[in-house]
Amino acid sequence: MRLFELLAMGGSPPGTDPNPTGQMLSMVGTLTVCIVMFYFLLIRPQQKQRKDQEELLKAVKTGDKVLLNSGIFGIVSNVKDKSLMVKIADNVKIEVLKSAVGSVVQKSAELEAAASSQK
Repeated sequence: MRLFELLAMGGSPPGTDPNPTGQMLSMVGTLTVCIVMFYFLLIRPQQKQRKDQEELLKAVKTGDKVLLNSGIFGIVSNVKDKSLMVKIADNVKIEVLKSAVGSVVQKSAELEAAASSQK
């Protein structure tokens, strides 16, 4: 029971003043650990994901089959600076921002190989 009372009072025995330097170092240490955990659990994975998305968008070429964030599949027919022309059906092309591309489903070389094997 005595140990529980000491812990409840902050760890210092009754009748003594707590060490302010020790308490401050403990608080700074705890804060540092929280900041490091926050960085590795939230910030770093988000930066990696953004970098991967930027590389994906730079690598998009004419003829790639893409999945847009809206859930529409299409084939890239023209690449511009900030946008893409995507063919989603026969005689239907839409212009979308590059940031709307969620993933590249098939590269143009894979599409050509698949088309030639079907003939």
